[in-house]
Amino acid sequence: MTSADWLPYALPLRTPWQTSRGRVTVRHGRLLRLGGEDGLIGWGDCAPLPEFGIDESRAVAFAEECAQLDLAAQRAGQALDAWLGGNPPVHALAVNASLGKLTASSAADASAAGAAGFKVLKLKVGTAPVADEIRYLYRLATALPTDCRLRLDANGAWNIAKARDFLAACRDLPVDACEEPLAVPEAGELARLQAAVPFALAVDESLDLLGAAFFHHPPVRRIVIKPARLGGLLAAMDIARRARTAGVEMVISSALESSCGLLACAHLAAAAAPTAVHGLATASWFVSDTGMPPLVQHGQLILPGKPGLGFHWAGDTAPAFVRPA
Repeated sequence: MTSADWLPYALPLRTPWQTSRGRVTVRHGRLLRLGGEDGLIGWGDCAPLPEFGIDESRAVAFAEECAQLDLAAQRAGQALDAWLGGNPPVHALAVNASLGKLTASSAADASAAGAAGFKVLKLKVGTAPVADEIRYLYRLATALPTDCRLRLDANGAWNIAKARDFLAACRDLPVDACEEPLAVPEAGELARLQAAVPFALAVDESLDLLGAAFFHHPPVRRIVIKPARLGGLLAAMDIARRARTAGVEMVISSALESSCGLLACAHLAAAAAPTAVHGLATASWFVSDTGMPPLVQHGQLILPGKPGLGFHWAGDTAPAFVRPA
């Protein structure tokens, strides 16, 4: 390496990112820019989000590894997903629309997402009383385009009784999955909840709490992988291999990173689960960004098709960047 720079940024959101764990209005982070002796530049994104298990040390590790892998893939003349997975590069990935909080989403929002080509619409639940959210959900489902499904994320909002009530009400609705239904995840309770519904339940941040035993007797059908929470793409690839061996579905999701981190997540998704519908259509939430985000059209994210990460920095004059004091 001939140079290494950290570039702080602050990305205002168009509307607040609301979950049962809190509210985000500005995404803070910093890019890592590594310069090699050969003139190539590798990029990584450090964007801590402690409420989702992404502390400073993991975010830094993710950025450092991404920048190194970006350089390695560029030197090999391969797109990062092809370099990671040993397969031909993937051109496009199916992604879900992110509509935000259920109680703030309308039938018009769902119709617009369906018209834009999205087949899976993601909603945050667990931010209002269960009975109220069930009413909202039924109202939205009646207006849902016929070929669309709902992906619900409770972010660990419920006790077992509330989770049971909510999931029972969803049994006959076009639900793709419900993520993190329990505030205190326990394998036996999750398995009983999964057995009672026809759609997938998924674990995300609680995978660490369930431990290695999860893959021996998976209590739910799906896992959600956020690479930054694991500290890097290589650790995420290892989890993906274990999930595949155990017959567990997997979805790769961003943690509301900037376009640099989002591209890293997309390359992982292309390498690990190219036919799944991933949680990567998040760039549109930002007023400004650290670089050009991947294009999303007809419900698909288009990968850059260039060696390495394919990230292009917006530059010092971009409004996303803040100067250190």
